Amino acid sequence: MNLITELVIANRILANEDVVDAYGHVSVRNPEAPEHFFLAHSRSPALVEAGDIVEHHARRAAAQARPAAAVPRALHPRGDLRGRPEVMAVVHAHAEDVLPFTITRAPLRPVIHSGAFIGAEVPVWDIAERFGDRTNLLVTDMAQGRDLAKRLGGNSVALMRGHGFAAAARSLIDVVRLSVYLPRNARVQFKAMQIGELKPLSAGEIQARAAGTGYKPQSPETQRAWQYWAQRAGCGDLLES
Repeated sequence: MNLITELVIANRILANEDVVDAYGHVSVRNPEAPEHFFLAHSRSPALVEAGDIVEHHARRAAAQARPAAAVPRALHPRGDLRGRPEVMAVVHAHAEDVLPFTITRAPLRPVIHSGAFIGAEVPVWDIAERFGDRTNLLVTDMAQGRDLAKRLGGNSVALMRGHGFAAAARSLIDVVRLSVYLPRNARVQFKAMQIGELKPLSAGEIQARAAGTGYKPQSPETQRAWQYWAQRAGCGDLLES
């Protein structure tokens, strides 16, 4: 399966799993040209097809570029995530279940085994801290995108105040899996907070999950999830492309 087809499937999965709606996007770095990445043009993720995918240069706007490309452009290029060459794919979404954690002091933590993928720390990026209270809360230029990338740092996810989240991972499958389980983890944590004191996953438990061979992109366990989500999204036929 080629990378463009995988990106189409990723868009469809994220839409079907209610991670993205009419807005939000997923992008992937071109492995043959590290400063280039693929991103669908301005179309709802559930409707994305191969012909909608545009290749962008991370350091300059392509002719088809738009402000939404500022998030992946900031998170992909080597100049902004120095020391993180493993980052190959990025998701930006507005999943409702994470939003309460973007506007309160309660930190989002991994509390279920599948939530381990979000990492031990989930920082919150507040655009107003550097750019004041006259923005529309969207990342519309590279200065804002770079500031978000700085806040993400070495973490897998950064929440965006009153907006959503940005996630970065080593492959499309990894970033999709992380983004699917992030809202689920948030739902469980929110419900647990109504009951009593939380017991998040420990550092050792998070590391053990990350080290498991069953969570590598091409492992049978990971492919099982990818196939399941693709079938649910109605694009299982693309798995054979």
